Formats: sequence, structure tokens, C-alpha cells
Amino acid sequence: MFQESLFTTNELEPLASRMRPESLEDIAGQQHLLGEGKILRRMIASDRLPSMIFWGPPGVGKTTLARVIASQTRSEFINFSAVSSGIKEIKEVMGEAERRRLSGARTIVFVDEIHRFNKAQQDAFLPYVEQGSIILIGATTENPSFEVNAALLSRCKVFVLNALSQEDVAALLRRALTSPAGFGGQAVAMADELVDIVAAFANGDARVALNTLEMVVLNGDILPDGSTVVPMETLEQCISKKSLLYDKHGEEHYNLISALHKSMRNSDPDAAVYWLARMLEAGEDPLYVARRLVRFASEDVGLADSRALEICVAAYQACHFLGMPECTVHLTHAAVYLSAAPKSNALYKAYETAKKDALEMLDEPVPLVIRNAPTRLMKELHYGEGYQYAHDAQDKLTDMQCLPDSLQGRHYYVPTEQGSEARVAERLAQIEAWRAAHRKPREKE
Repeated sequence: MFQESLFTTNELEPLASRMRPESLEDIAGQQHLLGEGKILRRMIASDRLPSMIFWGPPGVGKTTLARVIASQTRSEFINFSAVSSGIKEIKEVMGEAERRRLSGARTIVFVDEIHRFNKAQQDAFLPYVEQGSIILIGATTENPSFEVNAALLSRCKVFVLNALSQEDVAALLRRALTSPAGFGGQAVAMADELVDIVAAFANGDARVALNTLEMVVLNGDILPDGSTVVPMETLEQCISKKSLLYDKHGEEHYNLISALHKSMRNSDPDAAVYWLARMLEAGEDPLYVARRLVRFASEDVGLADSRALEICVAAYQACHFLGMPECTVHLTHAAVYLSAAPKSNALYKAYETAKKDALEMLDEPVPLVIRNAPTRLMKELHYGEGYQYAHDAQDKLTDMQCLPDSLQGRHYYVPTEQGSEARVAERLAQIEAWRAAHRKPREKE
């Protein structure tokens, strides 16, 4: 329990803190969990709570929800920090929680950013969760499948908290303007249009929304009667740059590059450009994006349009030379080209099939006919004997065997009929027909 100072005033407390909900009814959004008859609400109402993980983006109320649950279930609430809590501190608090349990009291241990706790720290909670000494509520912005120990995760129910809708955020802002805990004690004039702009700017983050509103109101024009008016000019100055949700090393990083990749594969240039902009404006390394485009050029376009690879390599070089923000247009050039290009994954499938044979079959010796023979001993062992130099042949083709005996007749590259690859398919068919025709006389011998 914190003891407030005699000098503490509500006015000095940030708006986001003053507007923190105290009941389930005050929590914005999350109706899929907290609506009438929904699973989490039923658990709270019946006072039968498992340990749980709240997974969602910043500012959706993970900490607030944990506090409300503790309040409504009359549980002791303990907040843990990954930065300040070592194994020793965890065990001390867990010991107190166990003593509390034996006396009939319950403890909710809230671990914010549980993904930042190392394995040893997470393991320290495990025995206390198992024996029911505590109810663990972990909060994370990262996929718990990757960031939470499997043993601990298996003992927790995962609840996904969604980003707040613009309507939810707008309603929260209007409540803050009229609530006694917010600006209700002041005469603040702010047009509904401006409130909606702040709500859109917050991008589903209640904390960002309230902090922005506070900044806007505090910088508004004070009239002679003491009231405050928020003009558009003030708002524009306060929201000059939108902060995008993005973690270069987290799940959202992989979600966005996946979205870009799949949009291009689906030949949707508009979606591709949007996801590209999302990544770049959030601070992604343009060279990382360029490398992914180079990969895509061969994996998903391939010989259907070999120009795609050239353009993507050129885009990579342009990014290297220019950097951000000038290189955005080069990446857009490449992304749109790839989206519009004919698609073929024949090269990707060819390698994967060959890789399977290379890994699973015996190490086949290289046929003697195509071995190099730089020494006399190698020549005596028939290395390179019978080698046919294709350039010396009239048709620039030979029927020489290049695959090991056990793999004869194997086809790894199977061209599609997309774009330029149709011509490649035609050429390979001609080569196959030529070889079939020139093998016949030898087979008769």
C-alpha cells in the first residue's frame, strides 16, 4: 500500500492516470471478453480466476483490467517489474503470498511486460502458480507463444485484448472532457471534429489518446472568463507526427513483412504499397525491405519475368546509396513491379525438391564423364573420359549424362506457363525431344 503525501494533488496527476477505470463498466472496448455473458466477465463474476496472460498492443488497458479484477475479487494486488525484480525479490513476495493464502487471503501478481522476464525469472513463478499461492496475470505486447516459457504458458489462460476502435477512444476522450476526474471542473470548448481527430491519431491506444488530449487542452487558448478553447492550429501542432505501432524485433515486424510479401504474391499493388509504407514510416531499415524484395523476385516471380530480379537488385543499390526518405520511391517501384509481374514459384520448388534428394538420398558420386581431370592419375582413373563439349556440337547439345544413375529422369525445375517462363518451357521441351531422338541409336547398339 502506498501512503499519499499531504502535498499530493489530483491536478498534478497525469490525465491518463486520473481517468483510469475503477470498474469493468468503465473499461473501454474488449467487449469480446467483458461483455455480458462473455468468458472473462463470467470468471470474474463467479470469482473463479485462473492465472492468465493478457496479450495486446500498448494502451488497451492490460494493467487497468488486472487492477479492476483484483479490486472486484478483493485480492491483494502486487505489481512486478522485469527491471527491478530479481529471483530473490520474486521468492520473497511469493513467500508472503503463500502465508496470505494459508490465512484465507488471495494475491494477484501482475507482471507487466512479462516477455522481458528471463527464463529463470519466469521459472521462479511456476511452483507458486502450480500450488495456487498466487493468481498470475502477465501482460505482453508480444506473442506469448514465443516469449513465455512453455511450462508457465501451459498453466495460464491467454486472453487477446484488441486495439480500441476509434469510436471507443472518442467516447473515452469525451468522458475525460466532462468527468470530474478529467477536465470536468474546467470549462473546455473542443469541437467534436477535433476530438475525432485525436481519436484517429491515437491509433487504438487509450494512453496516447489521453496524453494527447491533455497536451492539447493545456496548450489551448484561455479566454478572459477563464474558459479554454482548443483551436485547430493547436491540435495540428500537437499531433504533427503519428507514432506507429512497430517493433523491429517483435511479432508485428514479421506480421507486416508477411503482409507485404503476400500482397505482392496476390498481385495487389495497392496493398503492397500500403504495407511498405507502414514499415518504412515506423522506422524499418529500408535495406531489410529491399533484401526481402530481392528474395521475392526469384521465389515468386522467377523466370516468368527475370527483369524482376534486376529491378529489385537495382532498388537495393539505390537504397544503399540514398537511404531514407529518398529511397522510398525505389522500393515502391520494385514492390509495384513485383505485384504486377506474372508469378511462378518453379525455381523455389525446384530447389526444395532437389534439397530433399540431396539430404535424404545417399551421397551420389559425380559421374566420371563430368569430373575435372587436372592430374595424370585422375586421367588414368577415367576422370572426364567421354566428356562432350556442347559448343563443339552442331546443335550445341549433347546426350551426355550429368545426373547420378539413381536420379536419371528426375525433373526438379518444372516451368509454368506464366510470362516469359512459357518460352523457357518450350525450349526445355525442344531439348528433351532432341535428346530422346539422339539416344535411340545408342540404345539399339
